[in-house]
Amino acid sequence: MSYPRPLRRLIAQLSKLPGVGEKTATRLALHMLKMPAQSVRELGETIAGIPEAVIRCSRCFNIADQDPCAICTDAARRDDLLCVVESPTDLVPIEKSGEYRGRYHVLGGAISPIDGVMPEDLRVKELIERLSRGGVGEVILATNLTAEGEATATYLAGAIKSLNLRVTRIAYGMPVGSDLEYADEVTVGRAIKGRRDV
Repeated sequence: MSYPRPLRRLIAQLSKLPGVGEKTATRLALHMLKMPAQSVRELGETIAGIPEAVIRCSRCFNIADQDPCAICTDAARRDDLLCVVESPTDLVPIEKSGEYRGRYHVLGGAISPIDGVMPEDLRVKELIERLSRGGVGEVILATNLTAEGEATATYLAGAIKSLNLRVTRIAYGMPVGSDLEYADEVTVGRAIKGRRDV
Protein backbone atom coordinates (compact mmCIF):
# COMPACT_ATOMS: atom_id res chain seq x y z
CA MET A 1 0.00 0.00 0.00
CA SER A 2 1.29 3.43 -0.93
CA TYR A 3 0.49 6.43 1.26
CA PRO A 4 -1.06 9.55 -0.27
CA ARG A 5 1.44 12.00 -1.79
CA PRO A 6 1.17 14.66 1.03
CA LEU A 7 1.88 11.99 3.65
CA ARG A 8 4.81 10.62 1.62
CA ARG A 9 6.25 14.14 1.43
CA LEU A 10 5.90 14.55 5.20
CA ILE A 11 7.59 11.19 5.82
CA ALA A 12 10.43 12.16 3.47
CA GLN A 13 10.95 15.47 5.31
CA LEU A 14 10.83 13.87 8.77
CA SER A 15 13.34 11.23 7.62
CA LYS A 16 15.90 14.00 7.09
CA LEU A 17 16.03 14.67 10.84
CA PRO A 18 18.98 13.14 12.71
CA GLY A 19 18.14 9.80 14.30
CA VAL A 20 14.84 9.52 12.45
CA GLY A 21 14.65 6.70 9.97
CA GLU A 22 11.80 5.94 7.58
CA LYS A 23 9.89 3.79 10.09
CA THR A 24 10.02 6.44 12.83
CA ALA A 25 9.12 9.15 10.31
CA THR A 26 6.12 7.09 9.20
CA ARG A 27 4.97 6.61 12.82
CA LEU A 28 5.30 10.35 13.47
CA ALA A 29 3.41 11.25 10.29
CA LEU A 30 0.60 8.78 11.07
CA HIS A 31 0.45 10.13 14.63
CA MET A 32 -0.05 13.64 13.23
CA LEU A 33 -3.07 12.36 11.31
CA LYS A 34 -4.65 11.46 14.66
CA MET A 35 -3.92 14.86 16.22
CA PRO A 36 -6.54 17.62 16.19
CA ALA A 37 -6.16 19.78 13.08
CA GLN A 38 -5.40 22.88 15.17
CA SER A 39 -2.53 21.12 16.95
CA VAL A 40 -1.02 20.09 13.61
CA ARG A 41 -1.34 23.69 12.35
CA GLU A 42 0.35 25.02 15.51
CA LEU A 43 3.16 22.51 15.11
CA GLY A 44 3.65 23.59 11.50
CA GLU A 45 3.61 27.29 12.42
CA THR A 46 6.16 26.70 15.20
CA ILE A 47 8.50 24.86 12.84
CA ALA A 48 8.05 27.48 10.10
CA GLY A 49 8.90 30.29 12.54
CA ILE A 50 12.16 28.78 13.80
CA PRO A 51 14.52 30.43 11.24
CA GLU A 52 13.36 33.92 12.26
CA ALA A 53 12.69 33.28 15.97
CA VAL A 54 15.96 31.59 16.91
CA ILE A 55 19.13 33.61 16.39
CA ARG A 56 22.80 33.54 17.45
CA CYS A 57 23.90 35.77 20.30
CA SER A 58 26.46 38.27 19.00
CA ARG A 59 28.53 37.95 22.21
CA CYS A 60 28.69 34.23 23.03
CA PHE A 61 27.26 32.71 19.81
CA ASN A 62 24.73 30.60 21.71
CA ILE A 63 21.28 30.12 20.19
CA ALA A 64 18.76 32.56 21.62
CA ASP A 65 15.54 34.46 21.03
CA GLN A 66 17.14 37.85 21.83
CA ASP A 67 20.52 39.52 21.21
CA PRO A 68 22.44 39.59 23.47
CA CYS A 69 21.08 36.39 25.00
CA ALA A 70 19.68 35.98 28.52
CA ILE A 71 22.95 34.50 29.82
CA CYS A 72 25.04 37.39 28.48
CA THR A 73 22.68 39.97 30.01
CA ASP A 74 22.33 38.25 33.40
CA ALA A 75 23.97 40.65 35.88
CA ALA A 76 24.24 37.87 38.50
CA ARG A 77 26.78 35.96 36.41
CA ARG A 78 30.54 36.23 36.83
CA ASP A 79 32.32 38.15 34.06
CA ASP A 80 35.75 36.81 35.07
CA LEU A 81 34.88 33.17 34.17
CA LEU A 82 34.47 32.08 30.57
CA CYS A 83 33.51 28.52 29.62
CA VAL A 84 34.30 27.49 26.05
CA VAL A 85 32.05 24.81 24.50
CA GLU A 86 31.76 23.31 21.03
CA SER A 87 28.02 23.76 20.50
CA PRO A 88 24.88 25.11 22.18
CA THR A 89 23.89 21.55 23.15
CA ASP A 90 27.07 21.30 25.25
CA LEU A 91 26.06 24.36 27.24
CA VAL A 92 22.77 22.83 28.44
CA PRO A 93 24.16 20.12 30.79
CA ILE A 94 26.57 22.64 32.31
CA GLU A 95 23.67 24.95 33.06
CA LYS A 96 21.56 22.10 34.43
CA SER A 97 24.35 21.16 36.84
CA GLY A 98 23.88 24.47 38.66
CA GLU A 99 27.64 24.52 39.38
CA TYR A 100 28.65 27.23 36.91
CA ARG A 101 27.65 30.90 37.02
CA GLY A 102 30.05 32.46 34.52
CA ARG A 103 29.79 33.36 30.84
CA TYR A 104 30.13 31.19 27.71
CA HIS A 105 31.70 31.14 24.29
CA VAL A 106 30.35 28.70 21.67
CA LEU A 107 33.00 27.70 19.11
CA GLY A 108 30.66 26.16 16.56
CA GLY A 109 32.46 22.83 16.37
CA ALA A 110 35.83 21.21 16.99
CA ILE A 111 39.08 21.03 15.07
CA SER A 112 38.99 18.00 12.78
CA PRO A 113 41.45 18.01 9.85
CA ILE A 114 39.94 14.76 8.54
CA ASP A 115 36.59 16.54 8.16
CA GLY A 116 38.24 19.70 6.86
CA VAL A 117 37.51 21.72 10.04
CA MET A 118 40.45 23.93 11.00
CA PRO A 119 40.75 26.63 13.72
CA GLU A 120 39.84 29.36 11.21
CA ASP A 121 36.52 27.56 10.59
CA LEU A 122 35.56 28.00 14.27
CA ARG A 123 34.99 31.09 16.39
CA VAL A 124 38.55 31.06 17.73
CA LYS A 125 39.37 34.55 16.43
CA GLU A 126 36.29 35.94 18.19
CA LEU A 127 37.33 34.15 21.40
CA ILE A 128 40.84 35.63 21.35
CA GLU A 129 39.43 39.11 20.60
CA ARG A 130 36.99 38.75 23.48
CA LEU A 131 39.72 37.68 25.89
CA SER A 132 42.05 40.46 24.70
CA ARG A 133 39.51 43.07 25.80
CA GLY A 134 40.20 42.04 29.42
CA GLY A 135 38.00 41.19 32.37
CA VAL A 136 38.31 37.41 32.13
CA GLY A 137 40.59 35.72 34.66
CA GLU A 138 39.94 32.05 33.89
CA VAL A 139 38.98 30.20 30.73
CA ILE A 140 37.42 26.76 31.22
CA LEU A 141 37.86 24.53 28.18
CA ALA A 142 34.76 22.33 28.10
CA THR A 143 35.17 20.82 24.66
CA ASN A 144 34.02 17.23 24.29
CA LEU A 145 36.22 14.39 25.48
CA THR A 146 36.82 13.10 21.97
CA ALA A 147 39.97 13.20 19.84
CA GLU A 148 38.63 16.32 18.13
CA GLY A 149 37.64 17.94 21.41
CA GLU A 150 41.04 17.20 22.94
CA ALA A 151 42.83 18.63 19.88
CA THR A 152 40.68 21.75 20.09
CA ALA A 153 41.36 22.16 23.82
CA THR A 154 45.12 21.76 23.27
CA TYR A 155 45.09 24.32 20.46
CA LEU A 156 43.05 26.81 22.48
CA ALA A 157 45.20 26.37 25.58
CA GLY A 158 48.28 27.31 23.59
CA ALA A 159 46.60 30.36 22.06
CA ILE A 160 45.10 31.59 25.35
CA LYS A 161 48.17 31.10 27.54
CA SER A 162 49.96 33.81 25.55
CA LEU A 163 47.38 36.20 27.05
CA ASN A 164 48.55 35.31 30.60
CA LEU A 165 45.16 33.92 31.61
CA ARG A 166 44.43 30.87 33.73
CA VAL A 167 43.33 28.03 31.45
CA THR A 168 41.59 24.97 32.93
CA ARG A 169 40.08 21.82 31.42
CA ILE A 170 36.93 20.10 32.62
CA ALA A 171 37.60 16.97 34.66
CA TYR A 172 36.68 13.57 33.29
CA GLY A 173 36.45 10.07 34.62
CA MET A 174 33.87 7.74 36.12
CA PRO A 175 30.22 8.81 35.89
CA VAL A 176 28.17 8.80 39.10
CA GLY A 177 26.36 5.50 39.65
CA SER A 178 28.63 3.44 37.42
CA ASP A 179 30.46 0.22 38.25
CA LEU A 180 34.22 -0.04 37.73
CA GLU A 181 33.92 -3.51 36.23
CA TYR A 182 31.88 -2.15 33.29
CA ALA A 183 34.03 0.92 32.57
CA ASP A 184 36.58 0.97 29.76
CA GLU A 185 40.30 1.30 30.49
CA VAL A 186 40.60 4.87 29.17
CA THR A 187 37.80 6.14 31.42
CA VAL A 188 39.24 4.39 34.46
CA GLY A 189 42.71 5.67 33.65
CA ARG A 190 41.49 9.24 33.38
CA ALA A 191 39.58 8.87 36.64
CA ILE A 192 42.78 7.71 38.38
CA LYS A 193 44.85 10.55 36.90
CA GLY A 194 42.19 13.13 37.80
CA ARG A 195 41.86 12.03 41.42
CA ARG A 196 41.75 14.69 44.16
CA ASP A 197 42.15 14.88 47.92
CA VAL A 198 39.10 14.15 50.09
